[in-house]
Amino acid sequence: MASGSDDDPRIGDLSEGQVLRAILARTAPASHAVLGPGDDAAVVAAPSGSVVVTADTLVEGPDFRLAWSTGYDLGWKSAAVNLSDIAAMGAVPTALLVSLAVPADTRLSFIEAMADGFRECCAQLAPGCSVVGGDLTVSDLLMIAVTALGDLGGRTAVTRAGARPGDVVAVAGELGVAAAGLGLLFGRFREGTTPVTVDRSALDAVQQHALDRQLRPLPPLRLGTVAADAGATAMMDLSDGLALDASRLADASNVTIALSGPAVDAVAFGGDRGRALGGGEDHGLLATFPPGVLPGGFARLGTVTARSHASVLVDGRPVEHSGWDPYRDWDHSR
Repeated sequence: MASGSDDDPRIGDLSEGQVLRAILARTAPASHAVLGPGDDAAVVAAPSGSVVVTADTLVEGPDFRLAWSTGYDLGWKSAAVNLSDIAAMGAVPTALLVSLAVPADTRLSFIEAMADGFRECCAQLAPGCSVVGGDLTVSDLLMIAVTALGDLGGRTAVTRAGARPGDVVAVAGELGVAAAGLGLLFGRFREGTTPVTVDRSALDAVQQHALDRQLRPLPPLRLGTVAADAGATAMMDLSDGLALDASRLADASNVTIALSGPAVDAVAFGGDRGRALGGGEDHGLLATFPPGVLPGGFARLGTVTARSHASVLVDGRPVEHSGWDPYRDWDHSR
């Protein structure tokens, strides 16, 4: 958190109204909203007649460390992970609702930087989407709860349950890169179990890229609608690693996902197949398409087959469904 001064007061020394005004002063106009922040509730247009809704919560400890993430990083990541879920349904993100539980000694500048991260992530990845409301409260730990809304624009939602034998399995995005960044944080920037501030000067360009994708994901949002318009039969956000998420899609569709090892290697950061299969937080898009269909931006990984003894195969061999699980993988250090 930022060091304090009279010009950078603690949240605990301000009223809720003062904090809200500081946040709203940094948010973008809500172009999809009929009524934006400031009332009891926002009103968001839904031209297609359906609203796509998702929610995610980031908690200090299992989801981030304040020694490693700036307020801007946290705003960006909190927006990006929710926007990716909207895109994975084939929808266009329209609005975010953000609820913050903030320790009283947090500096206002940290919250303002978080608002900047929300605004600029939306501006870069989902133009027209913005924060339209939310809530503030006090907590011993920093918690960020986001609800994202989206519009299908007349499309039918693309779910995990539509894959059929013979379909092409494809992915948009780089796999294993966020896991590589997380490995750097845990391997290079801790003293014992205590996180320490990241020294970027100690990292080469490849390592900095991995760190950036861990702290500020760049999900390929526009490819969600591209995939839907191309006839994607199933699709999902890759948040917990290719093996685990592919098993979820396979189970929902009652099929087997048969992946090619060399094809996975081709989209794996640093060619690391294990990290691509078992790492999380890349927020790419995993999709299946009818035979012969592969829209630009997607790389073919394999095919869908009839359900067999395993939900996911790589070169014909079953794959362990490893992936990020906060209940299992969090080391409980702050």
